[in-house]
Amino acid sequence: MTGPVAWKGRDLARSDAWIYRLPQQAIDEIDVALRALERSGLPLFRVTRGDFVLPTFGAELQAISRELEFGRGFVQIKGLPIHRYTLEQAKLIYWGVGTHLGTPVSQNAKGDLLADVKDEGIDIRSANARGYQTRSASPFHIDETDVVGLLCWRTAKSGGASRIVSSMALYNELLSRYPWYVGVLYNSFSYDWRGEQEPGRPPVYRWPVFEYHDERLSCRYSRRMIEFAQRTTGRQLSRVEVEAFDILDELIEELRLDIDFEPGDMQFLNNYVVLHSRTAFEDFPDIEDKRHLLRLWLTAPNGRQLSPDVLGERNVRLGVPVAPAYRAAS
Repeated sequence: MTGPVAWKGRDLARSDAWIYRLPQQAIDEIDVALRALERSGLPLFRVTRGDFVLPTFGAELQAISRELEFGRGFVQIKGLPIHRYTLEQAKLIYWGVGTHLGTPVSQNAKGDLLADVKDEGIDIRSANARGYQTRSASPFHIDETDVVGLLCWRTAKSGGASRIVSSMALYNELLSRYPWYVGVLYNSFSYDWRGEQEPGRPPVYRWPVFEYHDERLSCRYSRRMIEFAQRTTGRQLSRVEVEAFDILDELIEELRLDIDFEPGDMQFLNNYVVLHSRTAFEDFPDIEDKRHLLRLWLTAPNGRQLSPDVLGERNVRLGVPVAPAYRAAS
């Protein structure tokens, strides 16, 4: 894999080319769009791109959208003066910005389109627990959507750093140094639904780690979900599969980029070319001070074609299926 998508963390750590710093004009346009939304009284989840007008920053966001799909695959937007806004205003702003990059989709069986990423006192080993509900370290993985976005509302007392790695650079290193494992990773593996599958569907779905389709290489690697699936199905990984994952994890540590989150930072990642993780964190005792991020899952308007086999197992373009009880409630 060639081009900017196959970046290495040690190279980007010496550059800020991946950072977009909001100019004052963009902040002013965001404030105007926010006031217009508040006057309209339009509910958050009914807000579309046309309701959050950004005359010049909107064009920049389209460039960022192209960067996500055809460039490095990620961007960090800095400079939003988050201290000016209430949490509800921050949600409106983040949702509005997100609509310029894609269509929000459900992130869990409850149908949440804008998720609160914070410690809910849940043990990740508990049945159906999701990593974003805990304060434990999150191993490198992808989210089941085209683009995942995070807005930092509050940071932790310590820890909680963002880590990312180019899965395309990982692929290159595998080809160069461990080519005998590449074919193994083109095989399909079982991933655990964590109890969020549609009624009547199996508790796991099957995806390859690497897939080449329509002249695009995509990566879907979530080792923890693969290991959870072993417990669910009772089927264990083979020795060579474990070896391939161990090598992949070693390369991730070698190639990763560590990113500090500050309040107001927005991060957007293309899940097919970038893996992400988070370090464990210690929170403040007062609930008003605890670490809190907002998360969007977006279907990208310029997203790549995915194979029918992959979409048949889990259609990431639709998000997590909403449970019947929550569909009825909505």
